[in-house]
Amino acid sequence: MSMLDQINSPKDLKKIPRDDLPKLAHEIRQLIVDVVSKTGGHLASNLGVVELTIALHYVFDVPNDKIIWDVGHQAYTHKLLTGRKDRFHTLRQHGGISGFPKITESPCDAFTTGHSGTSISAALGIASAKRLNQENSKVIAVIGDGSLTAGLAFEGLNQAGDIHKDMIVILNDNDLSIGPNVGALSSLLSRTFSTKYLQDLKKEMGVFLRSLPKIGQDAYHYAKRAEESFKAFVTPGMLFEAFNFDYFGPIKGHRLNHLIDILTNIKNIDDPVLLHVTTQKGRGYPPAEKNPVYFHGVGCFQVKTGNKISCSIAPSYTEIFGNAMVELAETDTKIVAVTAAMPEGTGLVKFSKQFPDRFFDVGIAEQHGVTFAAGMATQGMKPVIAIYSTFLQRAYDQILHDVCLESLPVTFAIDRGGIVGEDGPTHHGLFDLSFLRTLPNMVVMAPKDENELRRMLLTAINHSGPVAFRYPRGTGTNVSIDQHIKPIPIGKGEILTQGNDLLILAIGTTVTDALEAYHLLQKKNIDATVVNCRFVKPLDAELICDLAKKIPHIITIEENIRQGGFGSAVLELLHDEGIHNLQIKRLGVHDTFVEHGPRKLLLKKYGIDAQAIVTAAESMMTAS
Repeated sequence: MSMLDQINSPKDLKKIPRDDLPKLAHEIRQLIVDVVSKTGGHLASNLGVVELTIALHYVFDVPNDKIIWDVGHQAYTHKLLTGRKDRFHTLRQHGGISGFPKITESPCDAFTTGHSGTSISAALGIASAKRLNQENSKVIAVIGDGSLTAGLAFEGLNQAGDIHKDMIVILNDNDLSIGPNVGALSSLLSRTFSTKYLQDLKKEMGVFLRSLPKIGQDAYHYAKRAEESFKAFVTPGMLFEAFNFDYFGPIKGHRLNHLIDILTNIKNIDDPVLLHVTTQKGRGYPPAEKNPVYFHGVGCFQVKTGNKISCSIAPSYTEIFGNAMVELAETDTKIVAVTAAMPEGTGLVKFSKQFPDRFFDVGIAEQHGVTFAAGMATQGMKPVIAIYSTFLQRAYDQILHDVCLESLPVTFAIDRGGIVGEDGPTHHGLFDLSFLRTLPNMVVMAPKDENELRRMLLTAINHSGPVAFRYPRGTGTNVSIDQHIKPIPIGKGEILTQGNDLLILAIGTTVTDALEAYHLLQKKNIDATVVNCRFVKPLDAELICDLAKKIPHIITIEENIRQGGFGSAVLELLHDEGIHNLQIKRLGVHDTFVEHGPRKLLLKKYGIDAQAIVTAAESMMTAS
């Protein structure tokens, strides 16, 4: 019987002798690699915290004690130790367990996470509430050095140190977020000192102090009392001591006995504590150790080799965007690229190598990134800021106040727009069309395919004000690519098919479904006009209104929340233009958060595919 088979709760873990814990860590790593090779997921980050997670559950009493995992993409071991071992094979599968901590999934998940920098603020809130409720249990936030670049993390540190709440922050320092960390903070955290170095330095200092005439012994005893201050001065602890945290570390995060001993010791400290732990991302699986960036978030792969399993030959939208950026930047020296700790994820690695002086990685700091881009735009540059849709939400005020207010020419390249699949509700980009189209001066677009993506990039860069265009995760439609990129007239859609029975207004990825529905409807003797609207704002008012006057049966379809989205924009337009006596059906995600699961399954479930268009059309035509 394996060690892991004996554990159904953290209480079972505590029964295992310490000497057997390394064997348990090995079993956990094997299981994580095996399952993620089939389901995809966050591999390197999870392999790096196996010992740390075991030690936390060995020392603390979860769920009475609360552990908050920042981002949450490193919580697989936590799930295995808290009663979800038998369901672990369903990881990230529809109806299975989430790839992130989720309050509704387990009482051991203290906070639902998915975005960076939230753990310290959440932990402080929980600790403050516990004190008001006169509860004495501990609250622990586990945050990576990459997440610590988020301003929200420092806001939490600042308040925690001010009000002296009883909480523990564990800094998991592996020198990586998704890609290599950037910024002055990363440089500070990299100044790690071995225990031997510190001991030798202190020994030499003690000999020197003792040798001083008359005051030597007194100075030596004073230095002994100031040992923690000394350590804080020569390690990154000086930063956290400034926030009134008791700093410990850095310590190696793969030595279980050492971890358990120090966690046991700091468990009884009532003031804010920060434990600095250094770990290796991808530890225990050679391909992930060698390439932790690739194995941060990975699809299915062969365990033996680490090679990707894929049958697609079409390039991804991300790849197309990255190549187009390089192509346009070769002839326009004003183009600069900005990303928030995701050069690989946003396809900007090639740009960063070819134009290093025009590439800026701001770290996990989306708000700063947007305002930084706005500042560059005031000086005649053409910044293109590439951020995932779900993470752009964090910078809403900066988009509104710092970019749109003065109509600055900033281009927002929004990757992972729409349903992204197995990462679930914290990562679906289902709100951008709604929250962006309400902003004055903003142009909002979505391409029907990868060739149109290239055209929209040039259109945005050439525009004198802010432009956002969103595109999906994954491979394109494998259309032919124009040799020369041509811009698209702002606010102009295109008619793709002609029919007098039904008007289908589609945007972005849904254009492909609309064309498929067109052919299916033809077999049912329903002729449809399909329009690739291209723009959510400004809409092609002339085209849409002229067609609506001729074809009163209208279906809008979007891979976005229905409230305030593309369909809402069409309704507003037709109402304002006084075009009435219409039958309109809006297809999109209803008022809900979409769970994790395969993209095609979710599109079908939420009625955003070709069959949903056909069903809506048949219902509409029958009713008329």
